Amino acid sequence: MKKNWKRKMPSWIFLLALLLIWQVLAGRMDAAYILPTPVQILKKMWELREPLFYEHLPATMSITLIGLMISIVLGVVLAILMDMSEVIEEALYPVVVVTQTIPTMAIAPLFVVWFGYGIWGKVLVTILVTFFPITITVFDGFKSVKREMIELLITYGASKKDIFIKLKMPAALPYFFSAIKMAVPLSIIGAAIGEWLGAQSGLGYFSRRMMTQLDGAGVFAPIVLLSVTAILLVAVITIAEKALVRWRNEM
Repeated sequence: MKKNWKRKMPSWIFLLALLLIWQVLAGRMDAAYILPTPVQILKKMWELREPLFYEHLPATMSITLIGLMISIVLGVVLAILMDMSEVIEEALYPVVVVTQTIPTMAIAPLFVVWFGYGIWGKVLVTILVTFFPITITVFDGFKSVKREMIELLITYGASKKDIFIKLKMPAALPYFFSAIKMAVPLSIIGAAIGEWLGAQSGLGYFSRRMMTQLDGAGVFAPIVLLSVTAILLVAVITIAEKALVRWRNEM
């Protein structure tokens, strides 16, 4: 416990220093509608705690979790298909890469036009920004298996199914968790972008509404809440990773 605290202390000190600098500079500017201080943001979060925590946060998290679950399934399936066949890899890999060249801010309004202000337009934005890191990272995990290990299992009479389950899946598991930890913040960003461009609830929508009122602290409050939520989700995933991939810490 003490070792973990000592290891994390520099990051906490750096974070506190940044917050202190922010507090001083924003206080001297005295323009809260442009750059509120951290104290003003926390006060605003407390004042708006009921709509933020009971209405808009659940709306954003429902979009985030649905989009993330679909992205995980889609990404893992695509990674497995590309690992199964070089022909499939040659066909799918460029398409997966091309999807990331589409500007999210340009395509998101079209989703709103196609699907309206309901949940599915924003879910699609979330999927668009998250399935790529999952697909590519898990695929790299499959490819990280050494050829010598595969050939050794083949000499023992292992089938392709045995090699995949007993060798490739364990090798790809750390990559899978790394991909999820990358995808979680991206999924929250995707949900917020979708809400910003067209929604009736959600933290992105709330932030845009506060901007029209020139309420700087109100704009930052949902952003801070999104950041804290992302940090907590990544922490949960990290705990699950340590529990499921114990052998990684022994290497």
